[in-house]
Amino acid sequence: MAVTAIVTIVPPASAAGPSCGRASWYALTSRTASGERMDPSKLTAAHPRLRFGTKVEVHNPRNGKSVIVRINDRGPFVKGRIIDVSKAAAGRLGMINAGVAKVCYNVVS
Repeated sequence: MAVTAIVTIVPPASAAGPSCGRASWYALTSRTASGERMDPSKLTAAHPRLRFGTKVEVHNPRNGKSVIVRINDRGPFVKGRIIDVSKAAAGRLGMINAGVAKVCYNVVS
């Protein structure tokens, strides 16, 4: 009896190009969905589907600033937002005062 395998090749998320939309920031100290404690001084982020530990480059096209964050939480839970970043990441993106900003992100690893 012959065994046939069917293989589906799925390109990595970064191959699809950048995802763009609105981002917000948060600074809690509770546990994240990954089980680790949220530390606002770390470069982390919440995303609804990316695997925990995924590194994502987030870019603010308005000012040209970028930061690489690690996904460690789930969210955002507000319609129209694509990612929530930590306060430290928001500072590097220049979006603390605004609270929300249009960003684009790419998966880097």
